[in-house]
Amino acid sequence: MIGTVREVTPNVDANALLSGAQFIDAFRVEIGAATVNARDACTRMVLHGPRWIDALLRLRNILVTPFGLKTSGEGAPAPHGVIGLFPVLSETPERLVAGFDDSHLDFRIVVDVTRDAAGRQVTSTTLVRTHNLLGRTYLKLIMPFHKLVVRSMMGRIVAPAR
Repeated sequence: MIGTVREVTPNVDANALLSGAQFIDAFRVEIGAATVNARDACTRMVLHGPRWIDALLRLRNILVTPFGLKTSGEGAPAPHGVIGLFPVLSETPERLVAGFDDSHLDFRIVVDVTRDAAGRQVTSTTLVRTHNLLGRTYLKLIMPFHKLVVRSMMGRIVAPAR
């Protein structure tokens, strides 16, 4: 059904994207005949998401600063620019990979756009590799919000206006 976000089995080469990832999940939304590429889909998710997600990210940045974790706008230059706070690591029209490595954990977001007989689909896959107790604790703390945030952000691919 167009616009319905559902959790799906991840279908990516985790070792190629983030070797040793301890967490991986994926969500998919049917977008019908809508024409978007992976950058468009990621931009709609990240920059046109619900305002409450922006507030959560601001709170996250405030809370992690004392621990020396990266916040929005920090880190090395991205080879393909930045979408929101996510450096784009690689990109084709069908796939965009974003993310960064930090002292506590590394993460990747993979946005795939595919077409089947019913129309276009966008899948967002998240991979995380933790490095230490801080990373494992951080991952545990954000998990209750992760699925809600991803579902809400993906809903914006079909209806990007706030």
